[in-house]
Parts: sequence; structure tokens; C-alpha cells
Amino acid sequence: MIVQLFGVRGSIAAPLRNQDYRKKILEILELYASKPPQTRNSVEDFWKKLPYHLKFVTGSDTTCVTVTDAKGEIYILDMGTGVRNVGDDLLQAYFSKKSRKDVNIFITHTHWDHIQGLPFFKPIYFPDFNLKFHSPYADLETRLEDQQRPEFFPVRFSDTGSRKEFHHFLPGDEMKFPSGIKVETHPLKHPGGSFAYKFTDALGKVFIFATDAEFTGEDMSIIHDYAPFFKDADLLVLDTQYTLDESFSKFDWGHTSYTMSVNCATAWNVKNLVLTHHEPSYSDEKIYEIYEASRLHKKFLGEKKLKIHLAREGLRFHL
Repeated sequence: MIVQLFGVRGSIAAPLRNQDYRKKILEILELYASKPPQTRNSVEDFWKKLPYHLKFVTGSDTTCVTVTDAKGEIYILDMGTGVRNVGDDLLQAYFSKKSRKDVNIFITHTHWDHIQGLPFFKPIYFPDFNLKFHSPYADLETRLEDQQRPEFFPVRFSDTGSRKEFHHFLPGDEMKFPSGIKVETHPLKHPGGSFAYKFTDALGKVFIFATDAEFTGEDMSIIHDYAPFFKDADLLVLDTQYTLDESFSKFDWGHTSYTMSVNCATAWNVKNLVLTHHEPSYSDEKIYEIYEASRLHKKFLGEKKLKIHLAREGLRFHL
């Protein structure tokens, strides 16, 4: 499996502002002036040595992740603003092959930051695309139709050109695909509800996507109860929206601090933890500080096997 991140912000898209861009450029120029590279190769080396918040942008788009299986089939998880770029990639492939395309889409929940990219997902307007929506929500079609009522968008969901199917998919169900991929789902603690998805390939590799989930120090029994679903995952992309201090003032908001994300991954014997659903008000620098703090917390726990990664747009994981 290949897992690629297309949207990693929570709540609302957070484009880089001009003042933030200016600050980054000035910091880079100051570092450059202190020791200017002498050759083209040394320019590349200079970039590689930049601090994270200057070398990368975390990204501005809201939640969207893709899974590509061994046969090249793509599965989309959530349709935040990041799904626009997924659609552009799918169209590029479509125009090169001119073949009809089935697309499986899994919905964790329908808070706006997880569905707002759908009207800008270009394949929805092409008759040769068959969109298969999977979720635990029996009324998902109505929810998506409501988002594109004329008061909110000029094209109704039902008037778009693609074919659409809706599959009601509940915890305990198993969905199997020709490549050997098996998909399962599990409920999460979040206002209005949310669901994790577990992808297991034919070789036994496991990827779990669990955005919009709240775990606190009071949820140790829940963490234990969730273990059969999450245990031994090769890759877990988990909601880590807050610093520890901010999480104390936002109980019941439905999101998790970095300490609890690491605690969960450690308790479940996860191999790779990806911190995602970043707070939109946090700068790249602050998000990286959370990543560093999570690594320190892992060390404090005495955990040596767990690898922690920071979600940013475009990042890929090969399982």
C-alpha cells in the first residue's frame, strides 16, 4: 500500500499569509548571508540543512488521504479541501487512458472540513467516473445533497455528471477488494460521531486512519477497549490537534493532544505514528515544536520501537 497525505489541517483551511511568508524568506536570507553556498550543489545542501519550518510548509488544506493498493486502485479517505488535488491527479490519469474509473471514498464524518472539497473534486462532473461512497451514515447522500443546495453552491450534488453509489458500512463489517485489501471501521469519541478506518493488505500490512478523535487522561478504559482494532498497526494517522496546555481548555471539543496520541500509539504497539489534523492557528514552527515535544514524551515513556512522523501535504508512506 501507498498512503499519501493531501490535507492535514483541522477545522478550516489555513493558507500561508503574506506576513508569514515574508518572515520565512527573511529567516532563510539571514541564514544564507551568514554562510553563502559556493556552488549549485551546496545550494541544495543549504536547503537540506534548513530548520523544518523553513524547509517545508505543513500545508493549508483540510483532511484528505489516499491509499493506493498493489493494483493501482485508489481509495480516498475524507473530502476536505485536499481532495481537489486528488481529483486533478485522477483526471490527468483519465485523460491519458480514457477509461472509466471507479473511485471508492470513505467518510469518517460529515463535519464541514471533511466534505467541503467535494464540489471542487472535478471527477464528480464526469459521466465516466463512478463514485462509491462508503460510510456508517445511512443518510450520507442527503447530507452531501444539503451541502450543495442552491443557497450554498450553484450546482446540486444530484445534478453532477458522475454516477454515484452509497454503501452503508458499519463497525463489525468487512469490505474486501480484488487486490486483497480489507477495510474495517471503528467508532471514535467526537461530537456528532466519527469513525476510524483500517486497511489491511494481502501481505498483512495495516494502515489506520483515525482523525477527529478525542483521547484524554480520563479515557484509559476506552484506549484499552479500542486495542483489538488498533493493536500492532504498521501505520496510524491520528488526530493530534492540540498542545497539552490547550487541550486542558478544550475538553469535549473532539481532538487530542500530542501526549495522548503518543500514549495511545504506545499502548497499541503501533510501529509508525503520524500526527495530523493540525490546529489552523498554529504556524509551521509551532507544529514542529509539537512534533519535537511528542518525541520527548515518547522518550519519557521509555518507548523505543515507535517512530513518530509529522503530517504534511504530499508526504507518502510505503507499506
